[in-house]
Amino acid sequence: MITWITQAAGRSKRMSAALVLVLFPVLLTGCLYPGENMPENKVSYRESVKRIQSAVDDFYQEQGILPIITAGSEIPRYEKYRVDLDQLKNRGYMDQIPNTAFEKGGSGYFLIINEETEPTVKVMDLTTTQKVNDVQRAVNLYKMSHDDALPAGEALYPGYTAVDLSKTDAKSVKLNSVYSGQEMTFIMDENGTVYADYAFDIMQAIQKNGTDPKEGEDLRRYLEQESSYVPVKSVPYTWQDGQPVAQPLS
Repeated sequence: MITWITQAAGRSKRMSAALVLVLFPVLLTGCLYPGENMPENKVSYRESVKRIQSAVDDFYQEQGILPIITAGSEIPRYEKYRVDLDQLKNRGYMDQIPNTAFEKGGSGYFLIINEETEPTVKVMDLTTTQKVNDVQRAVNLYKMSHDDALPAGEALYPGYTAVDLSKTDAKSVKLNSVYSGQEMTFIMDENGTVYADYAFDIMQAIQKNGTDPKEGEDLRRYLEQESSYVPVKSVPYTWQDGQPVAQPLS
C-alpha cells in the first residue's frame, strides 16, 4: 500500500509539472503585451488627453516650465518628453492620474510634443513600442547567427526593406495600427534598425485632411493632427509621386 501511494504521489507531481510546462507558454504569451486587450484600450484616450492638457497648461502658466521627465538628446521625438503625472497630481493640478496611463496600469505614456512653440499632450502606445522592440531583438539575433546578414523581405522604400518575420524568432508578432486598426508592416534600414510603417495611415490622414502636402515636409504631422496618438517607432515620410515615402533619419 505504501509503495502504491508513493508511486501515485510521484505520478501526481509529474502531472503537475507537465501541466505547468503546458500552461506556462500560454500565460507568458498573455503577459507579453499586458495592455493589449485591457478595457481601456477599447476606449478613446481623448478625455484623458484633455484632462492632462488642461493640467499641463495650468502648470506651465503658473510655474513657467513644463512638467516633463528629463530625457537625453538621443531619445526620438515621439518618445522624448514624458509628462510627469506624479508631479501634476502631487502639486494639485490633477485629482488623480488617469487609469489609461502606464503609471496606473494602462498601455500608454502621455507625452508633450511641440514643446517650444505650442506644448501639446499626446499618447505614446506602449504595445506598438514593445512589438517593434521584440522584432528588433529578433533581427539582432538573426544578424549574430548569419554573419551580419539581415532577414530582409521586399524593398519598400529607398534604404528600407520589410522585415521577413518568417526568417526570425518573431514569426507570430503582429502589429495593428492605433490609427486605422490595419495590420502594419515592420520595416528596417540598411543597418537592421526596425520601425513600424505608417504609410497607409498617413495616406488616410492626408485624404481626410483634403490638402496637398508641401514639398519636403514630414508627413507624420498629419497623424499628430488627426489623433491623440503619436507615430512612435517611425521614420519621416515625404510626399513623392502621390504617396508617402519613408526617408532616412538624419
